[in-house]
Amino acid sequence: MYTVGEVAKFAGVTVRALHHYDALGVVSPSARSTTGYRLYSIDDLAPLQQVLFYKELGFSLERIRELMSDPARDRRSALEDQRAKVEDHLGRLRAVLDLIDRTLDAIEKGVEMQPKELFEIFGDFDPSQYTEEVARRWGHTDAYRESARRTGRYTKGDWERIRDENAAVTARMLAAFDRDIAPTDPEAMDVAEAARRAIDRAFYTCSHAMHEALAEGYVSDPRFRSYYDKQREGLAEWFAAAIRANAARAASEE
Repeated sequence: MYTVGEVAKFAGVTVRALHHYDALGVVSPSARSTTGYRLYSIDDLAPLQQVLFYKELGFSLERIRELMSDPARDRRSALEDQRAKVEDHLGRLRAVLDLIDRTLDAIEKGVEMQPKELFEIFGDFDPSQYTEEVARRWGHTDAYRESARRTGRYTKGDWERIRDENAAVTARMLAAFDRDIAPTDPEAMDVAEAARRAIDRAFYTCSHAMHEALAEGYVSDPRFRSYYDKQREGLAEWFAAAIRANAARAASEE
């Protein structure tokens, strides 16, 4: 058995933090000394490791408590989800590191980078700011794990290819929208299909049904809606309708 001081020392946390984790019910000792001091067994330390993993990923203690109180989440599944989240985060960090290196290289050579180059990995809509929410809503799914597995291995060239492909789809979308093409028109449905296939190739297997579910988020979530409508007013509704029409077309051809 280990005292609270010993656990604090080898886990790199404070005694006060361990007391707080105990009060929250996420990391509790299984025994007490004759004088009432907390005593931890080796099995008591597994939840502490889970808490520290989640904290590294930026999760709040309240959210950690919710996750760890879920009876459906055993240690293995929790670790698998955490590994997927870390891989996803690593992909993002690799892109940031590459941009830092290229910026340093430009400074060294006295070359002025263009605005697009300076901010190419950020953009107007940064999905990393929603990492915890995405993990909460989709972290248990095969699609989330597949996306994390793929993106964790992507190189700068891979991200540039994905960026260019998405830009091409967006250009087609805006061109159709600006010409008042109806979302049920084959041209609009083809744009929706191109968007679905881009997701399928880059991130995870995206069925037409899943694409319809994503479309619902494009119009119901104000952040996604703003992302599209900032480019053209009404674009989110148009794109969602095109996705639904494309799904219906696919179903009729089966």
